[in-house]
Amino acid sequence: MMAIRELKVCLLGDTGVGKSSIVCRFVQDHFDHNISPTIGASFMTKTVPCGNELHKFLIWDTAGQERFHSLAPMYYRGSAAAVIVYDITKQDSFYTLKKWVKELKEHGPENIVMAIAGNKCDLSDIREVPLKDAKEYAESIGAIVVETSAKNAINIEELFQGIRPVVLTVCQLPGNSLISTSAASQLMALPAHLSAAVRPPAQQI
Repeated sequence: MMAIRELKVCLLGDTGVGKSSIVCRFVQDHFDHNISPTIGASFMTKTVPCGNELHKFLIWDTAGQERFHSLAPMYYRGSAAAVIVYDITKQDSFYTLKKWVKELKEHGPENIVMAIAGNKCDLSDIREVPLKDAKEYAESIGAIVVETSAKNAINIEELFQGIRPVVLTVCQLPGNSLISTSAASQLMALPAHLSAAVRPPAQQI
């Protein structure tokens, strides 16, 4: 029987940036043009093989509306990683992302892994947020950054697979128990096209 690691991931970001669409594309490989806004939060899981064990993503997709903001700490506390999503065609959503990062640094788990996802890269002709700006900001906070398109299935799988080795590396730190595990596994290197301030080497844990 294969050992299972559980990795809790929380998605944060402004309403309408495509958080739910990213999760649905990753878990179900499906895109719904008429997806309804999330109320409070929704929960989905996906289990993927990795060497001699299975990694189970426990994904909390939080609502972006301001009236649900106070509920977010229930979902990001105890998370191994947070994916903060912005819409590359809406500068305001990038400002909101920075507010989420500030909140995570002040109130989130000490060693939470942060990933920035610039969604809707299929609409790059009406872009408002340059990728260069996102990369510079991600580097300043030690986060992974990648542009995605839930609609066209661009970099969705790579986003979550990129988080995984960083989470496993961080969780080796003394006293860190943000993932559950019953066996050792080998870390894989981050995909080359993902940017990260912390790029862990492949190693045994």
